[in-house]
Amino acid sequence: MEQGLDHFLAERAKAKKTLTLVTGVFDLLHQEHRNFLLKAKQLGDLLLIGLESDVRVKQLKGANRPINNQAQRLVNLRAWNIADYIFILPENFSKSAEHRHLIEYIRPNFMAISSHTAFALEKEAILADFGAKLVVVHKFNPQFSSSLMIKNIKKRS
Repeated sequence: MEQGLDHFLAERAKAKKTLTLVTGVFDLLHQEHRNFLLKAKQLGDLLLIGLESDVRVKQLKGANRPINNQAQRLVNLRAWNIADYIFILPENFSKSAEHRHLIEYIRPNFMAISSHTAFALEKEAILADFGAKLVVVHKFNPQFSSSLMIKNIKKRS
């Protein structure tokens, strides 16, 4: 993992603060992203966001995504000043073993998800192995999504 994340986790351990982990794409930011992150922040003392890499976004969302590259998505999320630390997830972050390694390394107290998060049961099982809890903090609102925003923009073009 990156040096900055190592330092963040070491400081967290010294301060004995609870940590909430969130992972996601966060491509075209909208109000539902903000609502979700604000609710996630309330779970613990610190909020850590693992941002999907551009390689992974293409795997998850298709060849035309992301709209904003990972550097820009990082800047956009940081501008909201909600997360205590944001890092880019590994490009090979597609297998259960990699998820397990990340949770073991970070040792969050909670992982916040929304009601439509994929693989929730798998995530819950991995987290439980390390004493962490999966928490649904936000109900998915189908009226807001980056995919829907892109679709609507294309219709207007």
